Amino acid sequence: MDFSLNEEQKMMIDTVRRFIAEELKPLEDEIENNGFLDKAKAQAVHEKSKQLGLYAMNMPVELGGGGLSALDRILCEEQFGHTTDILIRRAFGNIYEPLLHCKGDQVERWLKPTVAGQRTCAITITESGAGSDAAGIKTHARKTDTGWVLNGSKHFISDGEWSDFFLVSAKTGEKEISMFMVDKGLPGFTVGKDQKMMGIRGTPHLELFFDNVPLEPLALLGAEGQGFKLAMSALNVVRLAQVGARAVGKASHVCELMVDYTNERKQFNTKIGDFQMIQQMLADSVIEINAARWMVYNAAWMLDQGHDAREQIAMVKVYAAETLGRVVDRAVQIFGGMGFCKELPIERYYRDARIYRIFDGTSEIHRTVVAKSVMKKGAALFDVNR
Repeated sequence: MDFSLNEEQKMMIDTVRRFIAEELKPLEDEIENNGFLDKAKAQAVHEKSKQLGLYAMNMPVELGGGGLSALDRILCEEQFGHTTDILIRRAFGNIYEPLLHCKGDQVERWLKPTVAGQRTCAITITESGAGSDAAGIKTHARKTDTGWVLNGSKHFISDGEWSDFFLVSAKTGEKEISMFMVDKGLPGFTVGKDQKMMGIRGTPHLELFFDNVPLEPLALLGAEGQGFKLAMSALNVVRLAQVGARAVGKASHVCELMVDYTNERKQFNTKIGDFQMIQQMLADSVIEINAARWMVYNAAWMLDQGHDAREQIAMVKVYAAETLGRVVDRAVQIFGGMGFCKELPIERYYRDARIYRIFDGTSEIHRTVVAKSVMKKGAALFDVNR
């Protein structure tokens, strides 16, 4: 087993890291203070990223994407964790894998323009009565002579303001869920309020309402009844990349700030890093970050080998999210009053970290998934070569 990074991976990480430092970091305070990203600046970031080949890195080369393996994507996603959510979306794209099921005219209408950054989509699964229970949705689509009629609602739809179409999961039978590509602006499709959040400022989370929205047959993505499978495959990637890897990246960024501060800050004429209780907080953070990172890398490697990594991704979702929470909590404690003050970004990181234990399946749900799996599979889930 070789755990080293090759030269191409190192260069890729350095390129992403430099782009974040030079182009994205200068915008973070403005977003935090204003609560949104200026559209002109968003477009500028978008264009610069595309010019450098950093956009749509998870999409195949033949479609104009970066063609990265799961592991290489994870290496980039970890770096994404060093900046703000809305900037990640504008710079690197938020292109969901279910779009790869586009066929025929769908490819030119939805898939290729999205990979090229000419169109943007958001995935819509969550409803007021269906959060972690993605199968409990009420939104439904009825088949007609001319296509489908869509009714229902969604909420907490990230990036709904910027997106011009949506991947909508809807019931098409009693126990059947399908996925549709729904263009913004269709009759009966209205966008509701932006549901303001405690953290991740600048990323809108909208309500969507569908009142007899007419959909042409072409709007069906994949086969009828395949929607739940498509949604779960998308969420698995999101959990590993956008939650697990980014949580590790954000925790690493915070830990570096902690280390610098403990070497500079003095109390009683002594660097606070010389106090054993501070040292324990630093040590625990470093240990947990490294453990979370290798869990993320292992799950990505499994995907690249064609293995089923659902249980590993569930474990990553829990451990990486909770590691981030513990690290930023220690950072607030180490920075003291300044950690609680908006003058420094620690307070922002503390608020941003809290959602990681909730979105894309709560820690409790993923623990249940792991527990049920280990009861069926036994030692194969935690022992070597079983």
